[in-house]
Amino acid sequence: MLFVLNLIAALHTRVEDAKDRGATATEYAILIVGIALIVAVGAAVFGGALSDWFKGLGKTLKISS
Repeated sequence: MLFVLNLIAALHTRVEDAKDRGATATEYAILIVGIALIVAVGAAVFGGALSDWFKGLGKTLKISS
């Protein structure tokens, strides 16, 4: 994640040097990829535990059809 932030900072510096104010498509793409990686890692790490937690919650609430 630190690499992604450093890359964004470097791109931002380059854009500012060119006196351009808007974010480039490359910066947005890097940001989206970083967020997607965080979500994927979070799902892989916490997915099983979260599934078990919801199953336990369903049993506790005794949801009837």
